[in-house]
Amino acid sequence: MQVDITGHHVDVTDALKDYVHSKMERVKRHFDQLISVHVVLSVEKLRHQAEATIAVSGANLVAVAEDADMYAAIDAMTDKLDRQAIKIKEKKSNHR
Repeated sequence: MQVDITGHHVDVTDALKDYVHSKMERVKRHFDQLISVHVVLSVEKLRHQAEATIAVSGANLVAVAEDADMYAAIDAMTDKLDRQAIKIKEKKSNHR
């Protein structure tokens, strides 16, 4: 799994990179067919936004989350991605 992390109006520090990588491991645990992950972290005034696009076999998962804290936005984004990954996994396993 290749994880690309970019920042828009924010410096992406090693702490943020490590945090995103640790959160993406949770998504990878539920759905192991991840091809690539692209995460964009942005800041506009007091609004911190985390956006992720995950390419999986047969689909793309997209999640956007906003919060007053960057770490909380990353948490909310990974929760959304986790739910989407579980839903796609269940669809593929229920198919004949």
